[in-house]
Amino acid sequence: MTVELNHIIVPAHDKHISARFLADVLGLEAGMEIGPFVQLQVDNGVTLDFMDAEGFEAHHCAFLVNDAAFDAALQRIRATGVTYWADPFHAREGEINHNNGGRGLYFADPGGHNMELLTAP
Repeated sequence: MTVELNHIIVPAHDKHISARFLADVLGLEAGMEIGPFVQLQVDNGVTLDFMDAEGFEAHHCAFLVNDAAFDAALQRIRATGVTYWADPFHAREGEINHNNGGRGLYFADPGGHNMELLTAP
């Protein structure tokens, strides 16, 4: 039996703004609107399905990227003034981490979700 993650629903105050924000950071295209969702597909086929919602708790999504994608995302984050941290508790602002021999950082999306980029799992 094969088990794969196909999609995850990400609640957002504005699904279009949240999908576009993350797409811009990751260097991807925000997908089409399907029903109540705006999809963002990552390279392994999983989609993040952004849906308008209120009163939700923040989630955590981690994206494993290669070094070139990390460098490009970090450059876009810095260029747009997005605050980032080296740790999930947001104590080390403006720093990256070197966990597991790679690099990583955390940033909040417009819905308050704690997003992570890492180069080593």
